[in-house]
Amino acid sequence: MASNSVTTSHSPEQTTPVRPAALAEVLAVGTHLLVGQYRVELGSGTWWWSDEVYTMHGWTPGDVEPSLDALRSRKHPDDRARVVRAATEAIRSGRPFSCAHRIVDGHGKARSVVVTGQGRRDARGRVVEIAGYVVDVSPAHKEALERESQRAVTRAFVSQAAVEQVKGVLMAVHGVDDVAASQLLAEAAGEAGVPVQETAAQVMRALSKAGGVGPTAEATLAGAFAAVRPVARPRAHDAQLARRREPARS
Repeated sequence: MASNSVTTSHSPEQTTPVRPAALAEVLAVGTHLLVGQYRVELGSGTWWWSDEVYTMHGWTPGDVEPSLDALRSRKHPDDRARVVRAATEAIRSGRPFSCAHRIVDGHGKARSVVVTGQGRRDARGRVVEIAGYVVDVSPAHKEALERESQRAVTRAFVSQAAVEQVKGVLMAVHGVDDVAASQLLAEAAGEAGVPVQETAAQVMRALSKAGGVGPTAEATLAGAFAAVRPVARPRAHDAQLARRREPARS
């Protein structure tokens, strides 16, 4: 009796060459950062740095002999006592590690650097060398601060715009001038216990939701102001306020 059998053949895995341009689209994006290399032999204490490590610390190659003391002299005073325990253990064991700290270059300028490294073992398994990279991430930090500053400026403009819009509505509805409109807004904010900018923002959101002031302008505006509520604060913040308000005990 003949039996039917099915066999499946597996072809070798097909590999696709990676084009440098495609690799760059994934890896070479963002902000250019200065990267240097270092190497230290633990037995002799001999160091080697690439030119980039000299540059980011404010030296030119040959200015100083690569050493632990030279690196210490450039470390930011506030970061000298911050020893990363996990990185310390990794250095002792030879495992990969990374940590970030600040340095002060020869011009007194603070820079943020990321240090990575890994141990190399000898034939007997002892860690005899640490080698890795030093990356100056200061440009990335600067860009992040600039973006946050721009967002803060934008928020300020938006808040002020809401204040001016509400004042304009008050002037149109009640027939008052700019000074009186400012006073009405400040009084309403005070009664609600909400900052003026937040009060204005909530009022404008309420008016937008209502489709504008409409034919019953005064009532609609009054309702928008009546709906203003304090923004929820973290409980920890409330606890701090409560402690501050407690009368001193004799």
